[in-house]
Amino acid sequence: MKSEDTPFEGGPMDGRVLPVLLGITGHPPKTYRIPVPDPSGGEPTVLVYRRVPRTPGARMGLSARWKYEYAPEGAPARRLNWPWSKPDATPSSKPDDSNE
Repeated sequence: MKSEDTPFEGGPMDGRVLPVLLGITGHPPKTYRIPVPDPSGGEPTVLVYRRVPRTPGARMGLSARWKYEYAPEGAPARRLNWPWSKPDATPSSKPDDSNE
C-alpha cells in the first residue's frame, strides 16, 4: 500500500509529520482519529483531525497534497442522505382511533 508523509496542524500533534496510508483514489482519509491512552487506565481520548488542502491546486477544488487540521469539536455526526432514511414530513392520513 502507498503512504504519504502528511503534516498535522493544531492540537497536540502540531508540527508533526506522519506517514498516512492512501486509499484507492490516492487520497488520505477525510478524518484521522488518534487514540491517546489515559495514564490512569480509563477510556482513551480520541484526537480528531480533518483533511484540508495543503496548497491550492492550479484549478479550483483540485489539490495533489493534503494536511490535517485539528478539530477540537470532534468528528461531525454522520447522517445518511437516502430518501428512505428521512422522517416522513406529511401527517398520517390514517384516522385516529383513540377517540372511539
